[in-house]
Amino acid sequence: MAGPGRAGVPPPLLLLPLLAVRTLAAQSEAYVWPWPQEISVSPNVTFALNPGLFRFQYSDSSAVRSGCSVLDQAFLRYLGVIFGPGPWLSRRQPGLKQTVKNSLEVFVNVPGCDQFPEMNSVENYTLTLSDQQFILKAHTVWGALRGLETFSQLIWRSAEGMFYVKQTKIVDFPRFPFRGLLLDTSRHYLPLQSILETLDVMAYNKLNVFHWHIVDDPSFPYESMTFPELSRKGSYNSATHIYTIGDVKRVIEYARMRGIRVIAEFDTPGHTLSWGKGVPGLLTPCYSGSTPSGTFGPVNPILNSTYEFMASFFQEISSVFPDFYLHLGGDEVDFTCWQSNPDIKAFMKERGFDCFEELESFYIQKLLNIVSSYRKGYIVWQEVFDNNVKLKPDTVVHVWKETKPLPYTLEMENVTKAGFRALLSAPWYLNRISYGQDWQEIYMVEPLDFKGSPEQKSLVIGGEACMWGEYVDETNLTPRLWPRGGAVAERLWSSQSVRNLDLAYDRLAYFRCELLRRGIQAQPLYVGYCEHENFHGMEQNHP
Repeated sequence: MAGPGRAGVPPPLLLLPLLAVRTLAAQSEAYVWPWPQEISVSPNVTFALNPGLFRFQYSDSSAVRSGCSVLDQAFLRYLGVIFGPGPWLSRRQPGLKQTVKNSLEVFVNVPGCDQFPEMNSVENYTLTLSDQQFILKAHTVWGALRGLETFSQLIWRSAEGMFYVKQTKIVDFPRFPFRGLLLDTSRHYLPLQSILETLDVMAYNKLNVFHWHIVDDPSFPYESMTFPELSRKGSYNSATHIYTIGDVKRVIEYARMRGIRVIAEFDTPGHTLSWGKGVPGLLTPCYSGSTPSGTFGPVNPILNSTYEFMASFFQEISSVFPDFYLHLGGDEVDFTCWQSNPDIKAFMKERGFDCFEELESFYIQKLLNIVSSYRKGYIVWQEVFDNNVKLKPDTVVHVWKETKPLPYTLEMENVTKAGFRALLSAPWYLNRISYGQDWQEIYMVEPLDFKGSPEQKSLVIGGEACMWGEYVDETNLTPRLWPRGGAVAERLWSSQSVRNLDLAYDRLAYFRCELLRRGIQAQPLYVGYCEHENFHGMEQNHP
């Protein structure tokens, strides 16, 4: 039977199946994802690792020593990731240098283990695997985590069951400080375990920001301590489809242990239908002619009670989510309901507002002032900037529209020209899928491909892949995300010059097989097979 690939679809970049399995002992190059800034591999010098004896240990001169929970737990995790649960064979592979290495020394330059990762956290590291030493040096614990991930990807298991790594020197650091992934947990509720697994794979890809689009029109699964009726009445099921404060704290701590920031989004004044069920009077009553229609629109921006609620609610949110930034949304406000409401129109006439964008800006401005009073910074969708809301200098403008009203490249130019930092998502909506290798188009995006001065380009802090939830729940989240999300991860971590699609295919297909070995059901790039493709997850300890 002829499949869709026979019906005029252009062939993919590589036509030969890739045998990307972990037992390739004769590699001449490393398979690392994302690609490091500098890497040199000695293909003829190979070291064996004894899984029963191998350990990570702190360097005697390290500023961080045993008792650092971030690294102590990472050491345990990566022993499981690299070697699995066993049993291990001990037959050595002939023809390879048989020097056995049983430890990797870890040196961290700056003390500190109890803090949270931040926008300016340093993630650089150097990894040296030589006959003289196996040592990982990093400025902070966050850089050490990135180096541990790279080390884990350099090791392979031979057909004889031995573990090997080649002599390697890596100097590495991210190109952009903000490398994010958005999950939408309103349109479909994602169980806690799905979120935690996603955080694991983010760490494997060196992504460092989890953008939690936690509530929206369809449901309000966040269980507020101050306003419990929000989730009680606004969630799909207040017993099974909510995130308790305990759940939220677990996500935040789980992410911290992997060097990942958690930025929560509570989008207003639009996308708030689920809010109105638990807070009567919050939303604008819509009218049909001169009488209420019984339906509701965006948050009502003309009532003092609206801002009293927002002040109390965001005081709680500011205390629950430790990151300096909150995402306040501000996108896609439908003005139809405001336009129908006589009280809204009277308020606008009194204030001298000529258009509904001015009313929206009036609301957003008051909300930003509230959030600023809690010493929080904010990220906003691009409409807030487009509507000329007065923004603090440290505001991050999130560019999400691909073509209308402007091409995203022109939007990036305008945002940075105005002196604001920019975050790019427009070309990286992973919920959109197409037949074929759409990762290639994702991979070839260049965040700085817009007209502007070097100063403007320096205001681009990174980007974010988005997985909106209209057609995504726990059943298809993981294969739709991975390895496609890795294309975004490498673009944001690696040098701008790393753009060869042939080499990227080779490494990404190999990395996808490695994800399968780690129990992540990542979808294939193209034809071929993996040694672990029927493997449904190894027993791993995730402290």
